[in-house]
Amino acid sequence: MVTIRRGRPTQAEAKELQEKLRDAAVATFLEHGYDAATMEAIAQAAGITKRTLYARYPDKRAVFLDVIPWALTRTVARENPEVDGEDLPTVLLAIGRGALQHALDPDTIRLHRIAMDVSARFPEFAVSAESFGWSRRHRQVVDLLRRHQEDGTIEVDDVELTAEHFLAMVEVLPARLADFGVYRKKKEQEGRLEYAVDLFLRGVLPR
Repeated sequence: MVTIRRGRPTQAEAKELQEKLRDAAVATFLEHGYDAATMEAIAQAAGITKRTLYARYPDKRAVFLDVIPWALTRTVARENPEVDGEDLPTVLLAIGRGALQHALDPDTIRLHRIAMDVSARFPEFAVSAESFGWSRRHRQVVDLLRRHQEDGTIEVDDVELTAEHFLAMVEVLPARLADFGVYRKKKEQEGRLEYAVDLFLRGVLPR
C-alpha cells in the first residue's frame, strides 16, 4: 500500500486557515470572554487540532493579541466608504456614518468591553491606536483634509490634529455611551452627525 504524504500547505491554504482560525477565536472570546476562553475551545470552533493551533500561537494571550486588532481593523476597513470625487461635506458625512456604524456594531462593542476588562494585562494594546481600529479611519480623514488643504478649500494649521478632532466629534461620545448600553434613535444620531459636520466645516473653511 502506497502512502501519499501531503506536502506543505499552499500560501492560499495557509491564509484561508488563518482567517478561519481568527474568526473562530473572535467568536470564542465573544461567547466566553477572555478568562473563560480556552485554547481547546478555539481549536474546536476552528475545526482544527490543538496541535495545529499551538503551532501558530504559543498560548491564549498570543491569540488574543493577534485577533482583537485584526477584528477591529477589519470592521473599519469594511465600513470605510469610497470618497473620491465627492464634495467635502458629503464625504465627511459618509465617513461619520461609517465611524458610527463601527462604533455601534454589537460585536465591536463587546470586543471593546472584553479588551478593556483585561487591558491592564495587555500593555501592548497601548502601543498603537491601530489596535482599536482608530488609525485607519484617521488616516483616511488626514488624506482627505490634506487634499482640500492643498486645493485651498480649507485652512488648517495641523491636518492630523484636525482629523483627530473630527473623529472625536462624530464617534467618541456615541461609542462611550454604547459601552454603557445607551443608544440614541437613528434620526437623532443622524441629526447630531449633521450638526457636528456643519460645526467642523465652520472651523476649517476659509473666512
